[in-house]
Amino acid sequence: MAIAEVTIIPIGTATTSLSMYVAEMQRVLQKQERISYELTSMSTIIEGELSDVWQAIAALHEAPFLSGAKRVSTSVKIDDRRDQASSSKQKLQSVQDKLGG
Repeated sequence: MAIAEVTIIPIGTATTSLSMYVAEMQRVLQKQERISYELTSMSTIIEGELSDVWQAIAALHEAPFLSGAKRVSTSVKIDDRRDQASSSKQKLQSVQDKLGG
């Protein structure tokens, strides 16, 4: 399973506030199948099979254009571990265990 951190920044918008675009991208994610996701204050974490994650990222990248943005900058980090099952929750728990919590 792949874990991706995605940051999408619409450029050339009518206002400096981007929450309208973020909300629309969350609606796009709700329609994606076979992934799970979590909105954070700075990005979105997407988990699933790599092909499904890429499909979700492509849909997210397109969403601001459909909402009127003239330019979109998308940054992606992917952790694709294939030797064992992995998830964001598991990764955080592993660190907590080592901290004694």
